Amino acid sequence: MRQILLLVLLFVVGQWFVKALRRAQTQTRAGAQPGQGAAQSATGGASTSGKAALPEPMVRCAECGVHAPRSESVDVGARSFCSSEHARAWDARTTAQDRPAR
Repeated sequence: MRQILLLVLLFVVGQWFVKALRRAQTQTRAGAQPGQGAAQSATGGASTSGKAALPEPMVRCAECGVHAPRSESVDVGARSFCSSEHARAWDARTTAQDRPAR
């Protein structure tokens, strides 16, 4: 029983040590000059102004229900779509329903 507890304790201490190393590594990269490339690789090329970028809002496609980022969505009127094909399909379907039957 003592061996299991010792292994669990060693695992927890090891995880804490790895996280501390990663935090220290991130802080040293953030402190580097932006022109050196280390800060850009740590943040994926984003600026290192100290503020975290806000997540982009997601919108639901009126045709299929898939959520897509607002910057990649197609807006038609008050509706949002995940692609231009879905916008055309929705428009064709609603236009066909609005036509009077002969």
